[in-house]
Amino acid sequence: MSDLREETLPPLPDAKRIRARASQFILEQRTSGNWTAEDQSDLDAWLAESPAHVVAYWRLDETWERTNRLAALKRPFSSMAERADGTMPAFLKIAAAFAVAAALGSAGAYFALRPSDKTYATAVGGHEVVKFADGTQIELNTDTVLRARMTTGQRTVWLDKGEAFFQVKHDAAHPFVVMIGGRRVTDLGTQFLVRRHTDRLEVAVMQGRVRFDAPNAYATKQTALLLPGDVATATAQSMSVVKASDRALEHELGWRRGMLVFHQTTLADAAAEFNRYNSKKIIIADPVAAHFTIGATFPTNDVEAFTRVAKEVFALRVEDNGKEIVISR
Repeated sequence: MSDLREETLPPLPDAKRIRARASQFILEQRTSGNWTAEDQSDLDAWLAESPAHVVAYWRLDETWERTNRLAALKRPFSSMAERADGTMPAFLKIAAAFAVAAALGSAGAYFALRPSDKTYATAVGGHEVVKFADGTQIELNTDTVLRARMTTGQRTVWLDKGEAFFQVKHDAAHPFVVMIGGRRVTDLGTQFLVRRHTDRLEVAVMQGRVRFDAPNAYATKQTALLLPGDVATATAQSMSVVKASDRALEHELGWRRGMLVFHQTTLADAAAEFNRYNSKKIIIADPVAAHFTIGATFPTNDVEAFTRVAKEVFALRVEDNGKEIVISR
């Protein structure tokens, strides 16, 4: 995507520049036929910079998908000027990008942030339950940001960061959709968990069904119908689905009652989980100790109990310097 780097854009006001940059990504994904893992990484990094980037990107994506005008816009550009290898010359890509941005601007009254849109966020260690008029309930875990658009005609939320548990009141006429980065989860009458990591996304189904759409780095759309016990993991390159036991899923939801449940978990992974909930971070400084495994249940905020196990059970050294706790042999 080197011919569509941000420096090719002329100076623009911030909002227009964001829309234009989002347009570049959309055009490259939809028309180049050469979307790479590096391109996906660039997009993910740009989306992570600001909620405004996420909003602009998904509004453009929805515009492209749902309006005949933009579908028609795509066809002339791709048909009139494709190279022999099927790609579009750079100058036309840029022109198309601005055309898409202009189309978005003309539809601004429709796509502007609506009064019904609301953002919910939790701090590190936080936990919030959000209830909607239709009977849907969402529980936000630690350090989570979620935006919701719940109207009589649309039920869409965007999980920008963190983890949330959804108990959805099913309505076939108005599907409940969760947008996460470049992926989409559509409720088919269910309870499910979504966790957004920096490098992957996990969706676990407790009841009912969901449809999980996860385009990969090569712009190939992967779709899976997830049933109870299914846990899907999507990265920029791939998507996989495994079956988990009811007990394992219960452990995944331990945070709802303020607990962390570990079963044959490495100390490194256990420390990483504690770090999600606490401002004082745990550092496993020894690579051998990092691979020791633990099976135990702790309150999410009881760092002292975890370090006590490290010291008394594994005979490890624990040093608290005030800002962080360092564990080593």
